[in-house]
Amino acid sequence: MSRADLLLRNARLTDGRLVDLGIDGGVFIRIGEDLELDAERELDARGRLTIPPFIDSHVHLDAVLTVGEPRFNRSGTLLEGIEIWGERKQSLSRDDVKHRALEAIKWEVAQGTLFIRSHVDVCDPELTALRALIELREEVRDLVELQLVAFPQDGIYATPGGPALMEEALRLGADVVGGIPHHEPTRALGERDVHLASELAKKYARPLDLHIDETDDPNSRFTEVLAWEAVEGGFGSRATASHCTAMHSYDDAYAFKLIRLLARSSINVVANPFDNTVLQGRFDTYPKRRGMARVKELLEGGVNVSLGHDSIMDPWYPLGRGDMLGAASLALHVLQMSGEEEIGEMLELVTNRAARTLGVEDGYGIEEGRPASFVVLDAPGTFDALRLDPARLWVVKDGRIVAETEPSRTTLYRGGGEESVDFSRNPEGSL
Repeated sequence: MSRADLLLRNARLTDGRLVDLGIDGGVFIRIGEDLELDAERELDARGRLTIPPFIDSHVHLDAVLTVGEPRFNRSGTLLEGIEIWGERKQSLSRDDVKHRALEAIKWEVAQGTLFIRSHVDVCDPELTALRALIELREEVRDLVELQLVAFPQDGIYATPGGPALMEEALRLGADVVGGIPHHEPTRALGERDVHLASELAKKYARPLDLHIDETDDPNSRFTEVLAWEAVEGGFGSRATASHCTAMHSYDDAYAFKLIRLLARSSINVVANPFDNTVLQGRFDTYPKRRGMARVKELLEGGVNVSLGHDSIMDPWYPLGRGDMLGAASLALHVLQMSGEEEIGEMLELVTNRAARTLGVEDGYGIEEGRPASFVVLDAPGTFDALRLDPARLWVVKDGRIVAETEPSRTTLYRGGGEESVDFSRNPEGSL
């Protein structure tokens, strides 16, 4: 009989198959029904949904858990959030950044996220946050794969010495080149922001991921500039446009022209439902814009889209706990993607599609020979995973259980007796 470190029985895959997963040496060695393996540890998933780990395509770990410091964002706007962060980052220290970021990483991992792309503000001349997170990136490899984006929060050209700081950030070890063209003082400087990011990406052989058109202004059109850079520079899926909220305000003629260009360029789009829905439309009375990129139309047009959490208790978004399934659920509602196939697609936006955004798809997924990283949800399928916000029964990274959650239990008392309520559909239940 073959040997395995771990055997997970009765795992329900997203295609409905019920299989056993045999794991040894950190990889899936066998996947099939009724496997005969001698395992050091055996678990029974009892038909619960088993998926590749969640991926957070966009978050700001340098700013997490700073809500109210030094003050609360009273207007709830993106611009006031940037002002508050400008004040808070004056007191950043290595230990401050690492302590807060590690706590948020633990939250994400406990809920099944094992890949994170974090944007890091590099407008600080000392690059304090970046240096701290580069250290942390190595220290948390047992929990999560962390990618760091050199992000010029105040604008590359709006920041004194901005281009040099971007280059220094890449020399120090930032994994991805960022940008923020819509926040530059002029449109011309915004275009230069995109072009410089592209040049640095070529020079240092790094992917691109820019905050772009994060505004309600329908005249903000830098996404097309990035898409064309991706075409001419051959970046393809190694380029990402994050936010793209102005797309919600574009007229249809321009929006669908842009979507065709995005599909041609093969770049990714990342939407961030928590922040996008809270921050955008703040200057509207009624009707209020939802402030999300046109995710449904992008997917229909052949563009890869994934989701990020963006903020976790910071000046831009005061709530959140690092739950990517929660991000998918919110996006489902805001985007009105409630059709049967669309609900299943929402799970893809925080798993397989996000793997393409981060460029990790070759080492991702429940397939023999690939790293044995996965999540078992306390739900029978994708529909109920989005409906119930289920417990993450086991989170496994490279064959090791890194988190385990006991499902909650609810008891209903009625007529002198008691019964368990698990929120599953029970059409034959007594009235």
